[in-house]
Amino acid sequence: MSMSVSMPLGGVQVGSYDSYERAQAAVDHLSDQKFPVENVTIIGTDLRMIEKVTGRMTWGRALAAGAAAGAWWGLFVGLLLGIFAEDGSNWLGSVLSGLLIGLVFGAAFGGMGYAATQGRRDFTSTSRITASRYDVMCDPSRAEEARAILARFSLRG
Repeated sequence: MSMSVSMPLGGVQVGSYDSYERAQAAVDHLSDQKFPVENVTIIGTDLRMIEKVTGRMTWGRALAAGAAAGAWWGLFVGLLLGIFAEDGSNWLGSVLSGLLIGLVFGAAFGGMGYAATQGRRDFTSTSRITASRYDVMCDPSRAEEARAILARFSLRG
């Protein structure tokens, strides 16, 4: 009968940090010390999504956002088509036509998208995933060396 010990994903823990920036700084320090960082993994635990409400969604805002996005795409297409124009006036016409058509279609699609929600989401927001803890893991054969380097790093700052 063979016995095996399962190893956690990423190896063994050599450091634990309360922010991703601190874990990233620790791995950067390992790299600065010429440690082979290809043996290192950062694992975030206890993940949560944070959604920050940035404002109220209205018909005007939905139409304006759609029009702005459409105008950018229309400008891009107009510039591409303008490359093939024979003279300057046709180039300007292609760019302006693309811009206006994009603006109109963007506003229409922005309005349709807002209407499709039927008032169930009348706000705008941004979201991000964060973890409560970030563990720096390392291959077991290099773990002691990494721990020693990170111990000196934590004493510095």
